[in-house]
Formats: sequence, structure tokens, C-alpha cells
Amino acid sequence: MSDLFWLSDAQMARLERFFPKSHGKPRVDDRRVLSGIIFI
Repeated sequence: MSDLFWLSDAQMARLERFFPKSHGKPRVDDRRVLSGIIFI
């Protein structure tokens, strides 16, 4: 399953501060969304 994501753990750790904090409704997995955007 490691090929499912296009970003390594280190890369994702550097980007996490730019994602909004979760309030109310549960959020989708930011890593999956960002990997999908990069894929397209």
C-alpha cells in the first residue's frame, strides 16, 4: 500500500502545518487528497 501515496512521511510532515485544523465534521485524509491532486 505504500505506493498509494505520492508523498513520503517526511514530505507530509513538512506540509501538515498548511492544512486547516479539524472543526466539526470529520475530515478526509489530507495525504490521500494531496496525492490525488499531484497524480492528476
